[in-house]
Amino acid sequence: MNNNDEPVRVLILCTYNSARAQMAEALLRRIGGERFDVYSAGTEATRVHPLAVRAMADIGIDISEARSKHLDEFIDDRFDYVITVCDAANEACPVFPGAPERIHWSFRDPSRAEGTDEERLREFSKVRGEITMRLRTWVQLFG
Repeated sequence: MNNNDEPVRVLILCTYNSARAQMAEALLRRIGGERFDVYSAGTEATRVHPLAVRAMADIGIDISEARSKHLDEFIDDRFDYVITVCDAANEACPVFPGAPERIHWSFRDPSRAEGTDEERLREFSKVRGEITMRLRTWVQLFG
């Protein structure tokens, strides 16, 4: 929680808001619980990748109703942290009100994986695991 005992507000950004940021948003909701008020967006909005939906369903998190959002939806909102999860979003990240702390974690884009659906799903699951580990470590900093 921040100084006001309100949830820590977090915006997670990626390029398309289709996989990494969507998974990170759902994972932070689970890991951080009500201590965090979390959103995700992209520098471009597309659709939530079906393999991201499957990778999250494999661990009991349903993001099938999630939608890809453009960061313009949040540009006037106040956040405590803005976390970019891909290099392109980090470079294109605008300035948000209140000067939130910016964090950059670079994760591979699982949507670029090639092969069968199962091989590609394994890449989504691997990236999901990397995001989970990073978020768990980060959440511990909040006590």
